[in-house]
Amino acid sequence: MPNSVLQASNEQRRRLNHEADVVIVGAGIFGCAAAFTLAKQGRSVLLLERSLKEPDRIVGELLQPGGVSALEKLGLAQCLEGIDAITVKGYEVIYYGQGVGIPYPMNAGAASGDTQEYTNEKGGRPEGKAFHHGRFITQLRKACASQPNITIVETEVTDTVTSTHNPQVLGVVSRTLNPATGEKEDDFYFGQLTIIADGYASKFRKQYISKSPIVKSKFYALELIDCPLPSPNHGTVVLGDAAPVLLYQIGTHETRALIDVPENCPTASVQAGGVRGHMRNVILPSLPKQIQPCFEKALADGKIPRSMPNSFLPPTTQLEKGIVILGDAMNMRHPLTGGGMTVAFNDVVLLSRLLAPERIPNLGDTAAIQKAMKEFHWKRKGLSSIINILAMALYSLFAANDRQLKSLQKGCFEYFQKGGNCIDGPVGLLAGIIRQPLVLFYHFFAVAFLSIWIVMSNTMGGLLGLWKFPVAIEQSLLVFWKACVVIFPFIFSEMRS
Repeated sequence: MPNSVLQASNEQRRRLNHEADVVIVGAGIFGCAAAFTLAKQGRSVLLLERSLKEPDRIVGELLQPGGVSALEKLGLAQCLEGIDAITVKGYEVIYYGQGVGIPYPMNAGAASGDTQEYTNEKGGRPEGKAFHHGRFITQLRKACASQPNITIVETEVTDTVTSTHNPQVLGVVSRTLNPATGEKEDDFYFGQLTIIADGYASKFRKQYISKSPIVKSKFYALELIDCPLPSPNHGTVVLGDAAPVLLYQIGTHETRALIDVPENCPTASVQAGGVRGHMRNVILPSLPKQIQPCFEKALADGKIPRSMPNSFLPPTTQLEKGIVILGDAMNMRHPLTGGGMTVAFNDVVLLSRLLAPERIPNLGDTAAIQKAMKEFHWKRKGLSSIINILAMALYSLFAANDRQLKSLQKGCFEYFQKGGNCIDGPVGLLAGIIRQPLVLFYHFFAVAFLSIWIVMSNTMGGLLGLWKFPVAIEQSLLVFWKACVVIFPFIFSEMRS
C-alpha cells in the first residue's frame, strides 16, 4: 500500500474509530516530542490534550544545552525560533553580594555516533535557551499538527480502559465537548500502547506508580520588565540568608524571578505579612541593587504571585501492560537547575530508539515493550540520574538552613571561585553536557573537602589555635556527615528499580 494511502487510512481510523498505534495523553513537553518522533517513524498517533489554549506556566522556561542538543536530534530545533527566545551562556552565582561567573564549558560536544551523548551542531561554546513556556509549547504543537501521522484532539482524559480478559490497558476514557450541545460527552480512544505524559499533577500516577512526589518548597514567580541582570545572557542565582532566588531573561523585555519559599517559612507566615511580606522584607534587600527597582515594581500590583510546587519524584520502571507513565508524571526534581526539559527531550531520544519499528514492529507486543522499558529505565540514568541528584543536592546547599549546610554552601561558592575544572565540571553536569555520574560524585565531595578545610581554618585561625584542633575535627566530621546525608539518599533512590 502506498505511503500516502496508508496515512489516509490511518487518519480515518483515528478520526472515525478513535484507534491508533499510540495514544498519548498530554500535549506538553514530553507528549508533543514523543508524538512527533513516533509519528516520524511511521506510527499512527492520537495526541490528547485537555486544553489546546497556549499554557501560562512559570517553570519550563529554561532549556539547557543538553536539551537543545536533544531537540536537534528529534528534528524539533525550529520550535525555538519565532518565540523571542533568549540565548543562555551560563550562570552567575551571587553569594552575599559577591558574584562568580560560571559559563558553559568551551568546545563541549564533538560529533558522536551515540544518540545518548551530547552533541553541539554549531560548535564553540554551548548555549541554552530561555523563553515563555506557552510560546514554546505552541510551537511544539504546531510541529505535531504538521505531521500526517498525528491527530490532535482536545479532550479531557478521565480513566483508562482495561481488558476484561487480562490486565492490559487498551486505551482511555475521556470527556469531549460537543459543539452542538455545549456539553461534554464520554469518549473512548484506543491504541496498542498508551503513553501517559500528563505532567507534575498527573491524575494517573497513583493508579500505576507506588511512589508519590515529595514537596518541601514552592517557587513563587514574578515577571520583571526591562530588568538589568548582573551578567546578561546568564541565569542568576542569588544566595543569602533566605532560600535561593533564580532570575533569567525569557524575552526581550521580560525576566523571570523565581523565589523559593520553603514550607513553614517563618518570614512568609501570615503574621509576618505572608509571601509578599517575605519578598519585600527578606528577598528584596538581598538582591543586587540594579535588580531591586524592577523587583519592587513587580510587587506593586498587590497580588499574591503565582506559585508551583518544587517536587521530587524518583523514577520507576514501567512494567504495566499496554501503558507507560513518562515525563514529569514519572520523574521530577527541584527546578532550581533547569533540568526538567533536558531530561524529557533526552528521554524521548532514547525511547524512540528503543521503540523503533525495526526493534518492535508491533507496539501491542507487551513482552517486548516491558523489555524495552526495563532498558529505558537504566540507560536514561547516564543523564537523568545526574540531573536528578544534582538538582536535589544543590538545592540542599543553596537553601542551607543549618550550620553544616551553610559551611557546604560557602565551600561550594569558593570552589566555583577557583575556576577551571571547578566550574567546567559542575556546570557541564548541570547543562546536560557531561553524562558520567562519577564526575558528579567527584565534584560534590571535592566541595565537601574544601568546606572541611575552610571550617578547620576558621576554627583554629592559625598555629596559635592548635588547641582548638579537637573542636575543628568535630566540626569537620559533622560537615562530612551532612554531605553524606545530603547526597546518598538521592543516589540510592536512583539505584532502585
